[in-house]
Amino acid sequence: MESVSKLQAVLNGLCPRCRQGKIFCKPFYSPRGFDDMHEHCPHCGLRYEIEPGYFVGAMYVSYAISGGIALLIGFMLFYLAGDPEGWVYAAVVAPVMVLIAPINFRISRVIWLHYVAGIKYQPGL
Repeated sequence: MESVSKLQAVLNGLCPRCRQGKIFCKPFYSPRGFDDMHEHCPHCGLRYEIEPGYFVGAMYVSYAISGGIALLIGFMLFYLAGDPEGWVYAAVVAPVMVLIAPINFRISRVIWLHYVAGIKYQPGL
């Protein structure tokens, strides 16, 4: 099998050890179950939740992503819409945060697994 780069593995939600098994059970756009994770990698058997509460740290990644997107939207509104009233910022940013929540949830966990867990890529698995 062709080797998958770390960036491709993160963007596709693949296991950090084998870069082949999916981390999540269903696609992010599933009305129910967007947050359902496999307990173990379906390909190599790696246990994703290293210890109880391990993914609490992924909330910090999620917070950074949300904050960055909110700032970007705020700057765009400021410069492109001529600094509208405060309620316009809230009316635009809040729905965007709700819409990106499933993607943000997943990508923050995947980033946490790939960059913080200390799991090394083992190409032979």
